[in-house]
Amino acid sequence: MAEIRRGTEEILPLEGLQDRLAGGKPLRVKAGFDPTAPDLHLGHTVLLNKLRQFQDHGHTVLFLIGDFTGMIGDPSGKSATRPPLTPEEVRTNAETYKAQVFRVLDPQRTEVVFNSEWMNKFSAADMVRLAARHTVARMLERDDFHKRYTGNQPIAIHEFLYPLVQGYDSVALKADVELGGTDQKFNLLVGRQLQESYGQQPQVVMTLPLLEGLDGVQKMSKSLGNYVGIEEAPAEMFGKIMSISDEQMWRWFDLLSFRSLAELEGLRRAVADGRNPRDVKFELAGEIVARFHDAAAAEAAQQEFVARFREKAMPGDIPLVEMEAPVQGLGIAAALKAAGLVPSNSEAMRMIRQGAVRVDGERIEDTALRLEAGSEQVCQVGKRRFARLRLK
Repeated sequence: MAEIRRGTEEILPLEGLQDRLAGGKPLRVKAGFDPTAPDLHLGHTVLLNKLRQFQDHGHTVLFLIGDFTGMIGDPSGKSATRPPLTPEEVRTNAETYKAQVFRVLDPQRTEVVFNSEWMNKFSAADMVRLAARHTVARMLERDDFHKRYTGNQPIAIHEFLYPLVQGYDSVALKADVELGGTDQKFNLLVGRQLQESYGQQPQVVMTLPLLEGLDGVQKMSKSLGNYVGIEEAPAEMFGKIMSISDEQMWRWFDLLSFRSLAELEGLRRAVADGRNPRDVKFELAGEIVARFHDAAAAEAAQQEFVARFREKAMPGDIPLVEMEAPVQGLGIAAALKAAGLVPSNSEAMRMIRQGAVRVDGERIEDTALRLEAGSEQVCQVGKRRFARLRLK
């Protein structure tokens, strides 16, 4: 249960999930993806990873491609009516999604379904009867609709149909659990309500955080250019992951890594004890690249990353400085002073706080960082002061 709950925002109701998991029968776990863009990125894989966890526990995943809802346009979080996709765009993007998801999911435990399979059979009368199961007042409780209504921004009638159709998908599929981002909470709860009105046991709703992109601020999005595509070349993927901040690295570990909770706690302790966060970030980048390519590609990408940085940013005649280091490692300030890069520990601290210190190309923000005994790294202060430190 701890692994299933890992990285989730809400589980509604929690006891409902516990009861179903204890029931012993495989669950039908649903997640819907509107084919709004032709490529999946790491933000999408937050849901995919959670689905894979369910599969690893013996459950069946319903990977729903919303080819019908894609022609409506999901209004979640939108301040204006979203233009619907053409049928041709939907078909093209849906096929691309279908080809990519098995980089994460187990095809033996995955049912790929399209909601046009049942929605195209709906008559106008069927849609009216579905609409009768919900109210305008309930729709206007949704945050984005409420803001647009009170702000005198237009809401098209067809936008009210989106959560109804998404909810009906759960009825058609008899879903036990539905996953979605935090921005999908209202839609997922509509699914619970509709299942109950159709005489089914309401699904458990599980929401997951939206992954921030490379900027560390905005939700990962191809349109914002802050994304890592799962089909990008290994070297490009590796380099993008290495560009995220040390703080953001831990969130990516929580939401994207398949490492156990115990392993992640061990990495946190190691960094707290002085291990270079850059080395841990290498592990994150290597794991993700290996998942979507292979281990050899990940190793080659790391070597290329290091070589590219050194060729671009470092002179070819960096002096080598060898020094003894205590078992617990050598503090970064003391190392910089001993290497002759700064005149004093206090100057080293000042330069670190100004963001002017790098170790193997990675900007150092932690003044308490310790360099490990037996390691070798290139230290840089400012633009022109370099030393290759070999700690014995």
